[in-house]
Amino acid sequence: MLLHIPSLLSADDLQQARALLQDAQWQDGRSTAGHRAQGVKRNQQLPIDSPEAQQLGALIGNRLMRNPAFLSAALPLRMVPPRFNRYEGEGEYGNHVDNAIFPIPGTAQSVRTDCSMTVFLSEPEEYDGGELIIQDTFGQQEVKLPAGDAVLYPGTSLHRVTPVTRGARLASFLWVQSLVPQDHRRRLLYDLDQSIQALSADHPDHESVDSLTNVYHNLLREWSLT
Repeated sequence: MLLHIPSLLSADDLQQARALLQDAQWQDGRSTAGHRAQGVKRNQQLPIDSPEAQQLGALIGNRLMRNPAFLSAALPLRMVPPRFNRYEGEGEYGNHVDNAIFPIPGTAQSVRTDCSMTVFLSEPEEYDGGELIIQDTFGQQEVKLPAGDAVLYPGTSLHRVTPVTRGARLASFLWVQSLVPQDHRRRLLYDLDQSIQALSADHPDHESVDSLTNVYHNLLREWSLT
């Protein structure tokens, strides 16, 4: 499932993020790439332990855990703290698949990357190129969203970022381990949850609301790994 989440970050959130990132100390993005990815990755990243990354990562994590669409679609168990990158001057990231497992810095825990996410921090008109290209089960998807919007997609997807030929593309990225590992099952649960929410809004006293809610939670109980 590929899900567009609009306005994850507010205008005030974006202003804070842009101010912090403007003066941040960036490093070569290849320092965090795996062996295969190093040959196709040309961007900059914030050090994971930098004050800016930690402050903005906490902000984005807070917004995600209060976003109904994200919670419904990802069914998060744990997340890798958000990271930040910048593409400019023909910077790009060629075709790659994210690592299956990432450690959570400073802990003994790891995250299985069931879901990947990009949060856009630059407006589309501020840069040329920089499209996120995702190889989805329904074909190739091209994603370039307004600042503050996010896209959630399966961590198993082959994807890339096209060269940025003008301006700079700022974004945050992160990975989520879901309660339900299989993407097709998460999609069914998400569709069912959205239908329940719509029915509850239009017909709050309809007996089907309780019946469908029961089905939802029984499926979640059946498919959850916890």
